[in-house]
Amino acid sequence: MSWIGIAIALPSLALLSVVALGLFGTPGRLQPLFAILRGALQLALLSIVLGGLITDLRWIILGLVVMFAAAVIVAGRRVRGGRRGLLKVAAAMAGGCLLAGGIVFGSGALPVTGRYLLAFAGILIGNAMTTATLTGRGFRMTVLDHWDEVEGWLALGATPRQATLDLARRAAHSALVPLVDQTKTTGLVVLPGAFVGAIFGGLSPLQAGVFQILVLTALIGSGSVISTLLLVLVGPVRQKPYDEYGAATGAS
Repeated sequence: MSWIGIAIALPSLALLSVVALGLFGTPGRLQPLFAILRGALQLALLSIVLGGLITDLRWIILGLVVMFAAAVIVAGRRVRGGRRGLLKVAAAMAGGCLLAGGIVFGSGALPVTGRYLLAFAGILIGNAMTTATLTGRGFRMTVLDHWDEVEGWLALGATPRQATLDLARRAAHSALVPLVDQTKTTGLVVLPGAFVGAIFGGLSPLQAGVFQILVLTALIGSGSVISTLLLVLVGPVRQKPYDEYGAATGAS
């Protein structure tokens, strides 16, 4: 890698995002820039401390707990719903991650070592955050768009869960589309980061491929659990939610 090239490429790519969103008049056009700056700072700090963390399983577990808490907070803010909403997001994400992680490490597919635990669980937590966000926001906007339909069902005597069940199923399907498409096109359209990282880490292409498909399968499994569990928890809606840029949602 060329440090001079990196110093040129990073701000240029960030500026590209700001200019593209600015020309289109997109709300929150500076958010990607702030995300890049924050991500760079966090990765710099992570790079400094990883040398000490990766040799001690206790520190790795503590680090994963911190990562999970941060992921829950980010997803909870996107999903909305106050403290109850945050707890529902945490429960759904924990359920999906623990089930998928338990299968992978419990079956012996991956050894319970600091290196594998940090790499695999880190990917799992990041995906859990994205899936919870897509599920919660998608469900809220779908309910908003079909509120007349929901009110009609409620007027006919349906329970809040029954009135939104079909909409929740659509939201779950939509939330998993990126994962499914990534898995279907891996190696053809997408060159996955875990695969490349495993090769750079010394694994053979065959071992890296096995590791990558294991990761992708775990992501789909955990994502399915997270999406469905979150929708079970937030599904009963009694009030019309606000749109994405309005006040806090009225969903219970």
